[in-house]
Amino acid sequence: MAEGFSYKFSYDSSPYIRHEKKPKLGISITLLLVIITVAIFLVQNIVDYTTLDKQTGVGWFTRTFGLIPNDVLHGEHVWSIFTNIFLHAPLWDGGLFHIAANMLSLVFLGSFLERLISKKKLFWIYIISGIVASLFFIILASLFGSTALGARLFGSPNVLAVGASGAIFGLAAVLMILTPKVPVYIFFIPIAMPLWVGMLIMLIGLWAVSAVAGLPIGNSAHLGGFIAGLFYGIYLRTKYPKKVALIRQAFHKN
Repeated sequence: MAEGFSYKFSYDSSPYIRHEKKPKLGISITLLLVIITVAIFLVQNIVDYTTLDKQTGVGWFTRTFGLIPNDVLHGEHVWSIFTNIFLHAPLWDGGLFHIAANMLSLVFLGSFLERLISKKKLFWIYIISGIVASLFFIILASLFGSTALGARLFGSPNVLAVGASGAIFGLAAVLMILTPKVPVYIFFIPIAMPLWVGMLIMLIGLWAVSAVAGLPIGNSAHLGGFIAGLFYGIYLRTKYPKKVALIRQAFHKN
């Protein structure tokens, strides 16, 4: 057992990967991330509505803090590699569905994962996965997005990207490593399936939809966040094999 760490069980017999320090009372980091994201969404829409460029349909806030690969590669709006994680499409561009889907996913995955690891670990894997997702989007869009098919699959280097889905895919990947057989429902499929199967369906399904229908889905960002989460999940499984085994025993009853 690594120094400074121990496994414990919650009241429902769920093991934790956490520090030995006594847990402090406070708000859930998952809930805090949701509150921050929703607050930014409100500010974004107010500012964008008052500064909307009628030609592009983009307001100042989204244009300044959203991610455009070519801008970053030219040294402009470099901070958007981070800030775009907390932005979503504006209300007049399908933003309500966009943020609702992401925040529901964050609550579902984050609240579960937060019980298994610590608030600090959850926060950092969320942020790191989001940043890696941005970098993947920049690189793949720049390399392959100059053609019509490439833009559909990887995004255009001139497209503006926003959203927390890359970071959320990172959380899902960590959970997939820790609890691969936990049953989940994906899309409108009325059949529960193991988490690892659901994640593959999500990644491949969204990629197929964007390729066929040409929908603006950040597949390369999803892939980047997912890979970041996989690496962190493998790290946890390697560093704390007994704790991970206990987690699987607790949630994989069958």
